[in-house]
Amino acid sequence: MNFDEQYYNIGFIDQLSYKDTFVHRLDPRAKLITTLLFLFTVISFSKYEIAALLPFFLYPMLLMTIGEIPFMFIFKKVILVSPFAVFIGIFNPLLDSGQVAVFQGLTISAGWLSFFSILIKFTLTVSTALLLIATTSFPGVCHGLRQLSLPSLFVSQLFFLYRYIFVLMEETMRIVRARNMRSYGERGKGMKIFVRIVGILFIRTVEKAERIYFAMLCRGFKGDMPTIKRFHIKTGDLAFIASVLAFLYVFRFYPATEILGRFFQGVFS
Repeated sequence: MNFDEQYYNIGFIDQLSYKDTFVHRLDPRAKLITTLLFLFTVISFSKYEIAALLPFFLYPMLLMTIGEIPFMFIFKKVILVSPFAVFIGIFNPLLDSGQVAVFQGLTISAGWLSFFSILIKFTLTVSTALLLIATTSFPGVCHGLRQLSLPSLFVSQLFFLYRYIFVLMEETMRIVRARNMRSYGERGKGMKIFVRIVGILFIRTVEKAERIYFAMLCRGFKGDMPTIKRFHIKTGDLAFIASVLAFLYVFRFYPATEILGRFFQGVFS
């Protein structure tokens, strides 16, 4: 995959946020609150919990289904950043060698349990965060954070960080295209050329940042990002928050998986 395809692949998540589904029409604050509660609930489980975490996959799966978000798109993004989680937990089987009984006399190393627990928590949190952006848009998330009374400086910096990633990539794309048009075969692909490209990119981005900042000051920028659209909490938003809260409460404080396991064991025995 070349640089142009990578650029448009990153922008695809913004395109998904402009769909018109029930999830997309929810107030950003409602989705922010439920997402944060979901993340804190998943993280609150102990490092040896695996079965109790599995029902929480229902939440991102429902969001993907109702919001019409492609499963493979989210799956590929999670796989792309999964090496970080693997690196964090890969040494657990060596450091935590105690044995834990998991099913009818079957034992497994406690380190492997904690390793799989890290992977499950990572998958749940990253996929849910991606779905928040895919159903709200990053500017919508920033405006929701501002309406939740977060400091305007923090929200503005967050918004600029996301917005100017694309500006930086556009500048990089122009430099890479110019390099490709002046190169033949393997020419122009050495470390020396790469260092020059990075230097040129740094100079151009600094100059462009100054021009953008002065243009913003000329248009009355005072440190906040105003928006024409006004968000209002409606009945559907409250129902969504209440449903997610009930879901999280049941599967966090009640052994739902154990109850279901006993039920199916009694049915098939």
